[in-house]
Amino acid sequence: MSPLNVLVIGAGVAGTATAILFAEQGVAVDLVDVKPDVSALGSGITLQGNALRILRELGVWAQAREEGYAFDTLGFRAPDGTLLAELPDSRTGGDDLPATVGMYRPTLARILVERAASAGVKARFGVTVTALDQDGGEVTATFDDQTRARYDLVVGADGLHSSTRAQIGIDVTPQPTGMGIWRVFAPRPESVTRTELTYGGACYIAGYCPTGPDSLYAYLVEDVADHSALSPDQALAEMRSLAAGYHGPWDEIRAGMTDPARINYARFESHVVDAPWHRGRVVLIGDAAHSCPPTLAQGAAQALEDASVLADVIAKHDSIDDAMWQEFTDRRFERAKTVVEASVQLGRWMLDREQGDVPGLMGRIGAMLTVPA
Repeated sequence: MSPLNVLVIGAGVAGTATAILFAEQGVAVDLVDVKPDVSALGSGITLQGNALRILRELGVWAQAREEGYAFDTLGFRAPDGTLLAELPDSRTGGDDLPATVGMYRPTLARILVERAASAGVKARFGVTVTALDQDGGEVTATFDDQTRARYDLVVGADGLHSSTRAQIGIDVTPQPTGMGIWRVFAPRPESVTRTELTYGGACYIAGYCPTGPDSLYAYLVEDVADHSALSPDQALAEMRSLAAGYHGPWDEIRAGMTDPARINYARFESHVVDAPWHRGRVVLIGDAAHSCPPTLAQGAAQALEDASVLADVIAKHDSIDDAMWQEFTDRRFERAKTVVEASVQLGRWMLDREQGDVPGLMGRIGAMLTVPA
């Protein structure tokens, strides 16, 4: 294939990973994001083995391991803090990688953006695309600063409420699942050395994940509610009140929940764009194409897999043609759809108070993810 000129819209996990992998192939890459600083937002992120496999491919695994927190087991506790079970976590990235790494999300964003810059990606922040016009084998992108540029390929990695998705005529709106999640980024007590989950009590799930030597993020999943009228101090008080129903390490975590700016609340939403994810020379990946509630902690991993597979099929094919797109679809659509459906199912069982086969479902998904996409 002759040298390509590619635009990646969105500098989140999916977009920066795609930009890095393309640039390493000698592709000229422009990366834009509407936010002025992508490394300033977010709390924690859980990266399972199949995500770590792609971080290694990106050349950032060593840095991610150093700045994150790796662990290989999963704990389950009762609301009173009693440890009920300690299980080996599935190593979906292979035996040479940890099962899981927790990280501060802005740290991962910084690592990826810096890696993209070193690979030669030209990034612009605080910029968005207002129009995409396709003509033959090229796409003309118009930016909100009134500049234009032509590209051989445009990758829409601009998240859950993707404007790229709408610009190429895909009318898909993420739907609420009925759950909402409180998150906090807080100091890590010494007792927290892995993800531990509590099912039941005041919330459906109370969990936490270490993100570094001194930090963690903790979360509480409840029936979705409108908390938009709460002030930051009121939001902190609400989360502390819910957390008061959980003990053990939660007692120390709750004591460290003092900064209202570290609290956020989000609704679980989900969607999958029907195959194919491209229209002409514009393709959707990551949350723009599929999103799942965090019940399986696979959102970032599936975005990274999209990036890896897209870069691989571009490198293997002589042109951007139907055969290339078919391979991308064959390798990504059913796999991502299966993960989304499983994530939604876990939540549905909880909402319906149904005793579903959680170990069986998680085992099937883990076995699937162990095989590279």
